[in-house]
Amino acid sequence: MYRYQVLIEYEGTNFRGWQIQKKGSTVQKLVQLKISKILKEKINLIGSGRTDTGVHALEQSAHFDCKKKIINHDKFIKSANFFLNRKLISIIKIKKKNLNFHARYSAKERVYEYIIINRLAPPSIYKNKAWHIRKKLNLEMMKKGSKILFGTHDFSTFRASNCYSKSPIRTLKNIEIKKINDKISIKFKSSSFLRNQVRSMVGSLKYLGENKWSLKKFEYAFNSKSRKACAPPAPAEGLYLAKVNY
Repeated sequence: MYRYQVLIEYEGTNFRGWQIQKKGSTVQKLVQLKISKILKEKINLIGSGRTDTGVHALEQSAHFDCKKKIINHDKFIKSANFFLNRKLISIIKIKKKNLNFHARYSAKERVYEYIIINRLAPPSIYKNKAWHIRKKLNLEMMKKGSKILFGTHDFSTFRASNCYSKSPIRTLKNIEIKKINDKISIKFKSSSFLRNQVRSMVGSLKYLGENKWSLKKFEYAFNSKSRKACAPPAPAEGLYLAKVNY
């Protein structure tokens, strides 16, 4: 038995997320199906974690086991992408791993990036790939708010009601907010995230940037540990799973 890791890029606009579901098209299902056809055996593709409907990935990590050794990695990638590219999915790399490797449980850090286009004109290139906000955001206030989120906390305020995680305690190892021209990038690094945590944090930081909330109100909402205190979550279209570190 051989184990392989694949790194996958995809646009999530037309998918019901990563994970296989009873209804609707998912990234996991399509990639798993294509690899099974190439290898002429049924494989089970296991991802590093879920991405919700409409969320994209720059580098999702997944693994699968197969009976035959894959000799030509370039040929495998070309064959898989011949079909997958039509669906805006690309396998960008394949690596042979030992059987102890697990795409989800071996992961030490996950990096998510959220993209905002902050200008009057709607985006064309970033259509369905960023959150368009017309009102000019106060970046310094957003950065001050991000410092409050840094570290180990109870993130219940930013946790979806249908989150399956046992504990709301998470550690944000790094938050980076940068602006180049009209594009704002917010990166979050943690070993794991709660469901809707990133989008909820971005939505609340946006309230700060719009001066709808003061820093005191932002901190109060966070410390309340109440989902009702959270600002409306940012839309899925601006969120990217950027990298999984092992």
